Amino acid sequence: MSVSALVAQYGYGMVLLGAMAEGETVLLAAGFAAHRGLLQLPQVMLIAWLASSLADQFCFYLGRRHGPQLLARFGSLQAPIDRLRPWVARHPNLVVLGVRFVYGLRTAGPIALGMLGVPRWKFVLLNLLGAAVWAVLFSLLGYQFGQALHWWLDDLRKVEEAVLGLLLLTAVALPLALRLRRRGAGPPR
Repeated sequence: MSVSALVAQYGYGMVLLGAMAEGETVLLAAGFAAHRGLLQLPQVMLIAWLASSLADQFCFYLGRRHGPQLLARFGSLQAPIDRLRPWVARHPNLVVLGVRFVYGLRTAGPIALGMLGVPRWKFVLLNLLGAAVWAVLFSLLGYQFGQALHWWLDDLRKVEEAVLGLLLLTAVALPLALRLRRRGAGPPR
């Protein structure tokens, strides 16, 4: 089965799962696939918006309800909390809107915001808005990437499989490499 056929068959599911995690690369690939006619761009944006906002809502409520237990179990959450605390005190709206755009804070950020006492209604409204901006922005970037390649190359079909494969491989390999790097870094000496 070709990469294009896999994307056409499972692409929306990939967007759903990718948007729940740190899935910018998945959205770029989905936007490119939409340019190639394998997926529909409005559906990609809608699924990414819903999945991203629901995942962040879940993480926010985990932080609000089980913050101390999570901190005891996952000490690595302390760094994002410490990083966000002064920003939340000064610019809470901006932090809620922007936390999804900071790599490494996609999951920990909403948990930290829940633990830092951001009002629920504020998080819900700003999270929905931030997720919409995020979904549209990264989907359109992928679509425009396809448009730029199409403009640059005479026949994009010749490299479509390679580009999709590379984008999907990056979507899987990059987060794994960064996670392994963080685990191997250890405490400073």
